[in-house]
Amino acid sequence: MPIQSKYSNEQVEQIVDQLIDVLTQAQAPVDLSLMCLGNSITHILKEHVPEAKRQTVADNFSKALVQSVK
Repeated sequence: MPIQSKYSNEQVEQIVDQLIDVLTQAQAPVDLSLMCLGNSITHILKEHVPEAKRQTVADNFSKALVQSVK
């Protein structure tokens, strides 16, 4: 069963395009791009997810990431 998102594909794609544009404008190579995105994820988790839920959210995110690149 596919996962239903509360966000539209258009909304997600628009934000992803903006993120990619920033990395492209900075001429960031793959490793730097991944470092920046990873640091952004860490920041979001630390600033916006309660400490008691961070590990679960991080685990779910990492599982989704692994699934998306298979």
